[in-house]
Amino acid sequence: MSNAIDARLESLGITLPVPAAPVANYVPFVVTGNMLFISGQLPIGADGLVKGKLGVTMDAAEGAAAARLCAINLIAQARIALGGDLSRVKRVVKLVAFIACADDFADQPKVANGASDLFVKVFGDAGRHARSAVGTNALPLGAAVEVEAIYEIA
Repeated sequence: MSNAIDARLESLGITLPVPAAPVANYVPFVVTGNMLFISGQLPIGADGLVKGKLGVTMDAAEGAAAARLCAINLIAQARIALGGDLSRVKRVVKLVAFIACADDFADQPKVANGASDLFVKVFGDAGRHARSAVGTNALPLGAAVEVEAIYEIA
């Protein structure tokens, strides 16, 4: 189904991947009422999983690029959850970004902006959201970043 969201993705040069299957005992998304909850997505792109630790093996710019990959994967999961119709997204309500980082790394917000900026580019004002950016010592599979999302849907 073609719509404004698909056109924005195309103009940004983004082709949504086939979403990754869960790696443990959970589902990739839950729809309840007019809300869509997407489980945390890792930074998996054409070159595989982006691994690392911010402030040790990666800088904030590299982390932001990883968070952008997470956002692409969140949008891909949303497309599946919504039967291929991203125009059903009324609002991106909240993102939670987890950043694997050194104890003294303090640029979690800059890393999370990689996801936030993409959501605004793709969904416009409906992509502006509440957010948490949390530093942690490690993430699944050695990922540098993990981001989850909550959407309001039609």
